[in-house]
Amino acid sequence: MARAYFGTDGIRGTANIFPMTPEVAMRVGLAAGKRFMSADDRRHLVVIGKDTRLSGYMLEPALTAGFTAAGMDVVLFGPLPTPAVAMLTRSLRADLGVMLSASHNKFADNGIKLFGPDGYKLSDADETEIEQLMDGALDTHLAAPDKLGRARRIDDAQARYVEIVKATFPKGLSLKGLRIVVDAAHGAAYKVAPVALYELGAEVVSIGVEPDGFNINQEVGSTDTRALKEAVHKYRADIGIALDGDADRVAIVDEKGHMIDGDQLMALIAKSWKERGALAKNGIVATVMSNLGLERFLKGLSLKLERTQVGDRYVTEAMRAKGYNVGGEQSGHIILSDFSTTGDGLLAALQVLAVIVQQGKPASEVCNLFEPAPQVLENVRYEKGKADPMSAASVKAAIKEGEARLNGKGRLLVRKSGTEPLVRIMAEGDDEALVRDVVGGVKSAVVAAARAA
Repeated sequence: MARAYFGTDGIRGTANIFPMTPEVAMRVGLAAGKRFMSADDRRHLVVIGKDTRLSGYMLEPALTAGFTAAGMDVVLFGPLPTPAVAMLTRSLRADLGVMLSASHNKFADNGIKLFGPDGYKLSDADETEIEQLMDGALDTHLAAPDKLGRARRIDDAQARYVEIVKATFPKGLSLKGLRIVVDAAHGAAYKVAPVALYELGAEVVSIGVEPDGFNINQEVGSTDTRALKEAVHKYRADIGIALDGDADRVAIVDEKGHMIDGDQLMALIAKSWKERGALAKNGIVATVMSNLGLERFLKGLSLKLERTQVGDRYVTEAMRAKGYNVGGEQSGHIILSDFSTTGDGLLAALQVLAVIVQQGKPASEVCNLFEPAPQVLENVRYEKGKADPMSAASVKAAIKEGEARLNGKGRLLVRKSGTEPLVRIMAEGDDEALVRDVVGGVKSAVVAAARAA
């Protein structure tokens, strides 16, 4: 059943346009408050974090109004990474956690992510139930006057998170002697990331740490590493670390200025954890987007690659269901369930830095463990509200033809984005010319269908 509000990563959209409006935010507070209020007489608690977008000032009080009207107390963290909100939801024994962020999107967008009391993102079933409550009358979830919730801010949330993250770095190791450029994307980690790295001993050069409400992810961060590469070169750094707007994903640049994607990071962590007996299962979890080279590398270590559909929540669900403790996405969402319930860019970076320190070698040698198979990804934007280009007969025929051409030589994946009006076309295989030709054929069909809609 199609859902009106929730996508693959919470509710997301352009600020002040449905569904990212104060009314919807207040309805989320009322409905989620109703859903997670138990029958006992204790005070119920929800914690709320946000990134640095201007619209956070609009949506945060609307959510707070909804939750307090439902009878829940609210603790406001201010700017804080998504994984920190998940961690502190459990640490503070809250009934619910909320993060206001649109992750790697530009400032005009925002989103609402919900975490259950266990710190994990809500299930599809929970989100569907909340949607049904949201569409009811607003006055059906109101608490009595003497049962209204209270709201307060706490000032030590960032310090708590820094200490939790530092504790994941292996004891006896130090970052002393490493010069690290960290790019916080003018986002949620603009304070905590430089502090954590400095306190672990590194010489830190910080960029993307001057948020103004408008510049989040603007020419900085994990989806635009040009500034990071320039800084690594300028300061002769040993490594560069870029986070996205809510710091749940990471991109790493080696000392030569070369990108190291999430597949290489997962390979490195899986190998390291296997060697020290920390890998819970004989493999890791990744999505259908991860490179064939990763799968081959893991096979050489007698490890399995378990694939899921795109979305870190589906990676997490598979990890929980099958007992894996390492998983993630090529985009840099790395989930290490021994430490966190969701992707954590800073935490993943520390695991990579630990291996670099232990081996005493440059990042370029440590972090490139396999040769990726040629992979081509193209995005086609379409207009919301018009016919789905994926349903066009011409697109279906182009996909079928592409799959036939790649049969036994690679794979083709065509899907709609869960967060933006995009069709994503990915193909990979050992014959790069063939891969590019297949992607080009499907892209042409999608573009034509989108224009004709």
